[in-house]
Amino acid sequence: MDKEAIIDYYRRFNEDERLKTAYGILEEAHTRKLILKNIAGPAASIFDIGGGTGPYSLWLGSLGYSVHYSDIVPGHVQLFRERLGTSEKNVSCSVQDARQLSYNDNCADLIILNGPLYHLYERTERLQVLQECKRILKPSGKLLAFTIGRLAGLLYALSSGKVFDEEYYEMTVREVTTGVRRNQSSSHLTFDIAYFHTQQEIEAEMLDAGFDAVSTAGVLGPAWNTPDLESVITDEKKRERLLDVAEMMEMYPLLGPKMMSTGVKSIYPVTENPA
Repeated sequence: MDKEAIIDYYRRFNEDERLKTAYGILEEAHTRKLILKNIAGPAASIFDIGGGTGPYSLWLGSLGYSVHYSDIVPGHVQLFRERLGTSEKNVSCSVQDARQLSYNDNCADLIILNGPLYHLYERTERLQVLQECKRILKPSGKLLAFTIGRLAGLLYALSSGKVFDEEYYEMTVREVTTGVRRNQSSSHLTFDIAYFHTQQEIEAEMLDAGFDAVSTAGVLGPAWNTPDLESVITDEKKRERLLDVAEMMEMYPLLGPKMMSTGVKSIYPVTENPA
């Protein structure tokens, strides 16, 4: 995957606006809960790799954690830098390609990887990213690897009526079969090309990259398909109900748009088998 293609996509798609939509508000709220469950302690060093415009880094920095934010899109990093200003001395930012990070070995307690894996449709490149994350994690450190579920496009097509749009339906059939989303129509505001995982697939990739104790949780479950979500999300009690549903459905990852797979770096170094 050419990084210029990723940068070009985000010139056309405003990632910063996505989390301001009803879906985005719901996604961010439950993602925060999932992240907090995995932070080891108040002195944790957290790396937000492929962090978009940095909402989780800004939030974690405001909580006092040591945060290192990066993204491949220079425009995202510039926007983050402007928002950060000089208010958070414990937060750094840089332009990074997740396939080849400049960070030192064994420096991270927790990595949030929310973006790179679904932008890379070649398995070898996804493994490269996962191995880089393992390299910079401290022993017993955790990786939170976010992916888009294989059925996300189909579930959206059914709830939105796009299942009856021939171009969109054909795109969905291909991605359910192969995992690769290829958008060849300017009328559909979606990735030009992306990769949608099954639970078994992302867990196998993380194990192949050398992680231990891999498990997967759903980020939202079917709550994202709630009718009239834009108005529902403005009602605090209804919003909390949807977040309760998201928590209840964590055990069924493919029923939601995103999954979060957790992997732990072993405290024991890998040694060559002398045989």
